[in-house]
Order: sequence, then structure tokens, then C-alpha cells
Amino acid sequence: MAAFDLEEQEQISQIKGWWEQYGKLVTTLAVAAALASVGWQGWNWYKGKQVAEASALYDQLQTAAAEHNAPKVREVAGALLEKFSGTAYADLAALLSAKVQAEAGDLKNARAPLAWAAEKASDPALRDLARLRLASVMLDDKAYDEALAQLQTAPDESLAARFADLKGDILVAQGKKEEARAAYKTVVSSLESATKAESVTLREIAQAKLDAVGGAQ
Repeated sequence: MAAFDLEEQEQISQIKGWWEQYGKLVTTLAVAAALASVGWQGWNWYKGKQVAEASALYDQLQTAAAEHNAPKVREVAGALLEKFSGTAYADLAALLSAKVQAEAGDLKNARAPLAWAAEKASDPALRDLARLRLASVMLDDKAYDEALAQLQTAPDESLAARFADLKGDILVAQGKKEEARAAYKTVVSSLESATKAESVTLREIAQAKLDAVGGAQ
């Protein structure tokens, strides 16, 4: 029994020594882990709250868009871009707001959300789509050089033909038929073996435009 007590005391002494050496580090790591856990839970709660609030605003935006209420759409979209720019709802709001403003004939207010999405949207493909739509609005606004500038950077492959087609339209508006022909030829060539209905339609439209500006000279 005495031997057992001596062993126990020796173990206790070893534990005390270890704790004196490493106790502060263990306590610090434990506190840090607890704080990290609380912080992670808090961050998840905050992100969930952000998404829920952004979703509610986007519902309002869709309702206003269905009612063709351009001022209301602009107001709600502005709130989404300001308060919830890090959510996908902000990206979608920018595109929808621009569409409503353009349909209302307000090209200035159509350009603003598209410019935001072209630079800050979280999805690269969506940024490309925003650039395409922004260039289209600029074409309608006769801002030809600005429109072409939006199309300079190569887009996602899925949008390449549409970029080239719009570039041809802008060049025609500038009276640059030879350059426009080259752009339309790019569309026709790139979609030569396309089978999807949308792509086939785009190829046929580009071919008609190409014929209109003198064919594949």
C-alpha cells in the first residue's frame, strides 16, 4: 500500500511539473479554440442573417419588376448592392434592375448596376454577361467606343459568339463594315457545328448580318 502511495505521489509530482511547464500554453490554446468556435458560430449566424435579409429584399425587387415599377426597382436594387454586395442576390439584382431601367428607356440608370456587376459580381461568367449587356446599353446610347471597350477582354467561352456578334453591331453603327464583317465571320465560324437552338439562331442571324454588310469578302 505504501509503495502504491509513493507511485501515486511520484505521478502527481510529474503531472505538477508538466503543468507548471505547459499549463499556460494549454490554457491559452483552449481559450483560443473556444473563441474560434464561438467566432465561427457567430460568423455563420451573421452570414445566414445576411442571406435571409437579402432574399427578402430580392423578393420585393421581383415584385416591383413584375409591376414595371422602375423607380422602386432602382431603390430596392440600390439597397441590395449597398448592404448585401457579397451575396448572389446583389449580382442578380443588378442585372434585373438594369433590364427594367432599359425597358423603361432610362439608359443612364440601366448602365449603373451593369457597371457594378461587370466589376464586382462574384461569378466570373456573370461579370462577362454584365459586360455584354452594358455594351449593348452603350450601343443603344450611341456610346460606341465605350461599348467596344467593354468587349475587349476575352469572355467565358460560352459568351464568345455573343460578344463577337455585338462587336459587329457596334462596328456597323460606326460605319466600319470591313471590321464588322470580320466579327460576324467569327460568329458564323465558331457556331458552324452548333446544334443547340439558341446557338443555331445566333449563327443564322450573324450570317444574315454578314450578308447585309457585303458577305465574307
